[in-house]
Amino acid sequence: MKPIVFSLPGNEDLAHRIAKSIQAELGETIIRRFPDGESYVRVISKVKNRKVIIVCALNNPDEKLLPLYFLSKTLKSSGAECICLVAPYLAYMRQDKVFNEGEGVTSGYFASLLSGFVDSLITIDPHLHRRHSMSEIYSIPCQVIHASPVISAYISEHVINPLLIGPDSESEQWVSEVARNASAPFIVLEKTRLGDKDVNVTVPNLEKFRDHTPVLVDDIISTAQTMIETVKHLKNAGMKAPVCVGVHAVFAGNAYEELKKSGINKIVTCNTIPHLTNGIDVTELISKNSKI
Repeated sequence: MKPIVFSLPGNEDLAHRIAKSIQAELGETIIRRFPDGESYVRVISKVKNRKVIIVCALNNPDEKLLPLYFLSKTLKSSGAECICLVAPYLAYMRQDKVFNEGEGVTSGYFASLLSGFVDSLITIDPHLHRRHSMSEIYSIPCQVIHASPVISAYISEHVINPLLIGPDSESEQWVSEVARNASAPFIVLEKTRLGDKDVNVTVPNLEKFRDHTPVLVDDIISTAQTMIETVKHLKNAGMKAPVCVGVHAVFAGNAYEELKKSGINKIVTCNTIPHLTNGIDVTELISKNSKI
């Protein structure tokens, strides 16, 4: 029996692409809110004894968690054999230790919640900083897929004479892989974060890269302050207007508008989070490199 793919509202496009790619059925639901703000979930498709895939990018997770939970529990109560959550963007990965007294390690709490109502998880480039693997906090099978191959392919095809620029020393391994596959040089910034929207950036000597097109690459574009600060340095150094490439288009608040007017050439992201900057499709990465 074919697997069946469901999506939370806003994730229909990627769910449709995945279903088509793996030759699965596209499931039908009704998910809406009652006037008092409570969630309503109804599963229309028959799921008894079937493998179910739910597609849901977990940006803005607080408003998505209950509908996701209700959908998963409803599918199980309707006889679904197992439920795999495809969360191309996975939230609550940054609070991975106690930074200030009285804080909670919310990455662990969130992992415990998800592990309690889905059977497996597939995600793309989660923010594994102080953790070595997902199994440190998730008790269900997790598969991590990396977007670097499709990012390298995009840069090779669309950017002439690129110079890749990574946001900080932590990104060097990832950026170097993207650069190698795109046959391009790379540099890495020195960054000091003073607050959510306060970042000091130091850019290495750019003299030998005058003829290159700067490509700022990052896994998550959230406040975009690192990219905006870097663009200022590139302008001062007389470099060409850069291309900004990100895996996850979080764009908190007015970050997208601020980055767009900073003097960049183009902003491109993967479709892990639906956004108008999506120009790199991760469908084949998910369907060919995952166990769904």
